[in-house]
Amino acid sequence: MNIRKRAQAPDGALPLIPQPTRGEVSAGQPYGHNGLSKTIEHEKDSAALQPNPRRSHPFFGPLIFVGLPIFLGLFLALASVFVTGRVSAQATTTNALAALSTSTASSTAQTTTLATTTSAVPNIASAASTARAATVLVLNLDRSGATQASGSGFIIDANGIIVTNNHVISGSQAMKVQLPEADGRTFVATVVGTDPQTDLAILKLDAQDLPTITMGSSADLAVGEWVVAVGNALALDGGPTVTAGVVSATGRDVEQADTATRPGQTATNAIALYDLIQTDAAINEGDSGGPLVDLNGNVIGINTLGTSEAQGIGFAIAIDDAKPIIEQLLQRGKVTRAYLGISTQTLTPAIAAAQNLDQTKGVLISRVSAGSPAASAGLEAGDIITSIDGTAVTGQDTLQAALLKTYRAGDLVNIQIDRGGTTQTIAVTLGEQPAS
Repeated sequence: MNIRKRAQAPDGALPLIPQPTRGEVSAGQPYGHNGLSKTIEHEKDSAALQPNPRRSHPFFGPLIFVGLPIFLGLFLALASVFVTGRVSAQATTTNALAALSTSTASSTAQTTTLATTTSAVPNIASAASTARAATVLVLNLDRSGATQASGSGFIIDANGIIVTNNHVISGSQAMKVQLPEADGRTFVATVVGTDPQTDLAILKLDAQDLPTITMGSSADLAVGEWVVAVGNALALDGGPTVTAGVVSATGRDVEQADTATRPGQTATNAIALYDLIQTDAAINEGDSGGPLVDLNGNVIGINTLGTSEAQGIGFAIAIDDAKPIIEQLLQRGKVTRAYLGISTQTLTPAIAAAQNLDQTKGVLISRVSAGSPAASAGLEAGDIITSIDGTAVTGQDTLQAALLKTYRAGDLVNIQIDRGGTTQTIAVTLGEQPAS
């Protein structure tokens, strides 16, 4: 079989160019001119008869003798560099693989840690379910029966005892309470008692066997601890709203009326509250009076304040501060407090610096009411209360707690003050706080 490559002449000749025979003249074809062919043949013949000058040169042998070792030395050196480079490259690759392996192990460990953390996510649903069942919608009605404000409350007794905020029911002509959607019944509520100073109120329903919520404790709350806020935000249909967050701070005092907004209450009649729990769980309009619970569903606070000046800042009354108020309201329908008759603010380093005070802890008296026990004893605006009967007073919360829990009207107490840098002790007979 005769096989030829495309565009290639037989016997290896140039394509499409006829090959002249030796001795023929082929005009216009370089490399095929007869004269050139003859010259090349003569040179070949002549070269065959002439000795090779390089082979017969006297220095050719010594040059090879000296140059060969040098060439071998250079070759070995280059080979060594090549081998070293390969070893170094292999070592670098090994180190990189080791680093990658370490990185992978680290990533695996981080993934494991993340998985462990994820598995420890709090069970908010369980706490929310418990709290929602006992959280009610409180409707503040005018004389015509129309709703003029709404808020929340929670049932602490199966016979219809409900805790809420005072500002939720303030100014009402009638009250109605609607149970969560699982029940849905609506009851007329009666007011058992109110305490505007702590913004607490107790309502009573004519009902039995209602779902209740357990009162917990706020004493050991830790900043960063998970909490769940439950309330009837905006009085939306479908039952209470649930939001979750953490305890952002404890022991907060909120004194500026224009920094807080209370559903159903304007800034002009807002009050100062002490020892509050701060949380980033959303507390919206309508949530006031609802429970702030821990992950066990126990009440640790009462939702009461939100702020319009920032996001993620809400406040709840600490349940341990609310318990003695609730007890007095249930027993007497009002709260009886020992009374000094002073307006105060917690002394802070910033306030002390602004007023050039040496004392940095205590309660600064800003006003003394005429005819009050404090005025009769000689206390003055500008005095700093540092202790009562030897117990340190570090802020308004400790002063209020002492007057509520420790002393009664008629008790004689020794109040230590700082007046202009001088320590004095003044004896005061406590009175009973006038009705609001």
